[in-house]
Amino acid sequence: MGNDIVPAKKKPNFIVVLIDDLRFDELGICGHPFMKTPHIDRIGHEGAMFTSAFHTTPLCSPNRASIITGQYASRHGIIDNVARDAHSHRLPNYHGILQRLGYETAHVGKWHMGNSGGPRPGYDRWVSFPGHGSIVDPVLNIDGDERQHKGYITDLLNDHAVEFLRKPRTKPFALFFAHKAVHPDAFQAADGTIDLSKGGYRVPERHADLYKGAHFPRRPNALPLAEVAKDKPAWTEAFQLKGNEASRKVLDGIKAGTDEEIRLRAAMMASVDEGMGEVFKALEETGQLDDTFILFLGDNGYFFGEHGLGPERRFAYEEGIKSPFLIRYPAWFKPGTVKDELVLALDIAPSIVDLAGGKKADFEHMQGLSLRPIAKNGKAIRSSFMCEYFSENAMPWLIGMSYKAIRTKRHKYIHWTQKSLDGVACDELYDLKTDPYEMHNLINKRGERATVARLRRQLATLVAQSVGL
Repeated sequence: MGNDIVPAKKKPNFIVVLIDDLRFDELGICGHPFMKTPHIDRIGHEGAMFTSAFHTTPLCSPNRASIITGQYASRHGIIDNVARDAHSHRLPNYHGILQRLGYETAHVGKWHMGNSGGPRPGYDRWVSFPGHGSIVDPVLNIDGDERQHKGYITDLLNDHAVEFLRKPRTKPFALFFAHKAVHPDAFQAADGTIDLSKGGYRVPERHADLYKGAHFPRRPNALPLAEVAKDKPAWTEAFQLKGNEASRKVLDGIKAGTDEEIRLRAAMMASVDEGMGEVFKALEETGQLDDTFILFLGDNGYFFGEHGLGPERRFAYEEGIKSPFLIRYPAWFKPGTVKDELVLALDIAPSIVDLAGGKKADFEHMQGLSLRPIAKNGKAIRSSFMCEYFSENAMPWLIGMSYKAIRTKRHKYIHWTQKSLDGVACDELYDLKTDPYEMHNLINKRGERATVARLRRQLATLVAQSVGL
């Protein structure tokens, strides 16, 4: 394929590949020091890599709902990982719109908006599993038939995705392909809490020694808890609670913060990359590759000790909200395109519905924006966005850690809605140009008062818009 944009021959197919807990730098193309992901990297090499892509609620269930609805969590109502099976059936899922536009749709993989593994509206083909699922010999729900299957879950999901892609059809298709990787096995206790100490990262035998002994250089902001709390007072109480015996049991169970944890995650991604190779092969052999819009991302970020956090993903620092974001679609992007405009997981639904020929009414509930202006003329579609997190009772050390935050190209302001010391808010302000690792909180600097006031006004506007005021 040459270096020119290729016109679409017909209405495009869609494949969205979603990885659980994948950091923005956990791919070869994104700068990982030892992970090799040639088939995933191909998406970016033959299309576009977005270097400023973000999540608006960096947590599994809320962000998955944001992806399929194009809405902030404040609007769609899936605000945490509590099971909301009934509500997840009522979400304004873009796959239902695609069905009305003549598409054959499929969900293959993790759902996790409610613990039920059964089919949701909007899909002609359904392959999923209850809750977080199991890495080895998982229970799968295939079009309502739920039973245990033998094998490694990534391989099983790869097979189901490729089977759907190779199926003869007269309609365009849309596949939402959501891996369990790289989330460790987790067992849910009777009180609803997740016990990672009984699970952990599990790698297939063929990849057991992959990257053995490899070292992942830590970022400069991977600091001890006590040092972090000096500049981020909202964390003082949370860090004390996190150090208790129950928390340590969970952290030790998955080798949290160690090179071995990072190595195992990389080894789990090898099976994902193999599956991506099979996806490319299926599309090439069926003559569908250049007519297929392929998007690859993570469902939230992850901390490797940055800001004293890990295993964690919920917070508005870059490691938590930033995502790998690769798109291959020759009608929109030349090979090797790199884009630094601010884009969000919220933009996936409107972009896909736009390409599918949706009408004005199909977008009225969406708060994300189509990526078309970026693709066609490099025009930015936003100058800022909101991040939000809602405190979870299932995580005792995080009770009271709710926030609303705004990120622009230059600054980030975090408002902790339930945290103060001596009546003074524990808010945070970072200049990302001079402090990309968010190590120096400028909130009390006299020279930044105007910046803080401006960002607070902008955040208030975004908060009101997110709930439809």
